[in-house]
Amino acid sequence: MEKKLSEMKYGAQGIVKSIKGDLRNKVAGMGIRVNKRIRMATKQPIKGPVVVTVDESNISLGLGIAENIIVEVEK
Repeated sequence: MEKKLSEMKYGAQGIVKSIKGDLRNKVAGMGIRVNKRIRMATKQPIKGPVVVTVDESNISLGLGIAENIIVEVEK
């Protein structure tokens, strides 16, 4: 099931399927690329940042960025 990164639940994992627009270059430097495995580590309530794990590194992303990354979530 595809979801926005911002909609993933704690501990959920998946594969990045798409990254909108110019954001692709910005997050590529953080290790977030299409076809990479990603896991939701923490998520702050009400417009707070999300922290994801990619290649054993924790990365903090603003909610606006997380809204533009689509992930195929594993069940």
